[in-house]
Amino acid sequence: MASDLPTNDYSERFEFGAAEFVSEPTVTSANERVFCDRSRGVYLYKGNCLEVMDAILARHPAGIFDTIFADPPYFLSNGGVTCQNGRMVAVDKGAWDKSQGPEVNHEFNRQWLGRCQKLLKPNGTIWVSGTMHAIYSVGFAMQQLGLKLLNDIAWEKPNPPPNLACRYFTHATETILWAAKNAKSRHHFNYAEMKLENEGKQMKSVWKFLPPGRDEKTFGKHPTQKPVALVERCIRAATLPGAFVFDPFSGSSTTGVAAIRQGRRFCGVEAETQFIELSVSRLKRALSAEEA
Repeated sequence: MASDLPTNDYSERFEFGAAEFVSEPTVTSANERVFCDRSRGVYLYKGNCLEVMDAILARHPAGIFDTIFADPPYFLSNGGVTCQNGRMVAVDKGAWDKSQGPEVNHEFNRQWLGRCQKLLKPNGTIWVSGTMHAIYSVGFAMQQLGLKLLNDIAWEKPNPPPNLACRYFTHATETILWAAKNAKSRHHFNYAEMKLENEGKQMKSVWKFLPPGRDEKTFGKHPTQKPVALVERCIRAATLPGAFVFDPFSGSSTTGVAAIRQGRRFCGVEAETQFIELSVSRLKRALSAEEA
């Protein structure tokens, strides 16, 4: 431990061991490494994602990640309601999901996306999921930053919660934007693998996946948890085995589980203690399953 370091000086803690990553990260209480499997290249940090990304950039200014999957706050925890297990419940995911107004929300999206763009290797790509509450800001921020939009994926949910107000269409999709680092990027796309998965036909941009099942919630659940199969497809489509995957809003570490299952490395950041504990349990189980 390097407890004598100032809490905002993290630059020496992100040389990630083995080959490309030279030494095991050291941490402080401010941005703490809570899980590390150096042999498999799996790292999880507890802390502010902007600060952690700045620290990684200080050590790897040319970029280090092959792809990023991000599920940022949707900013919809503002007194609304939804249906869960046949009951009306409040849409209140936590302080991290409360809107600060469209201008502040958009600036936050620009801040974290700008860092992600720098952390990508020259030909790297980023996937960002979201609902209508935030995804348009994300898309506009991508354009402002010069990322190259590749696809907008519509994730169709076969059994969405009913609309209690009966004044709107039932919300049955989320959008996932896929973008390259910049216009010069020669992004990787496993076209043949995606075509094979789609019974020999070109895969379309509408994907149908069930929400996370009971097995994915063994250790608990995150309020915006994504199905592992959905994230696995994104990772397989954009990378080769051994690639390094990053998630700045790790949540329950679905991205980490998907990366491990697909033979990729993973680095995640999460700020909430309750989800850190959930993440560590899921990462350990995923690693154990791969070793079996």
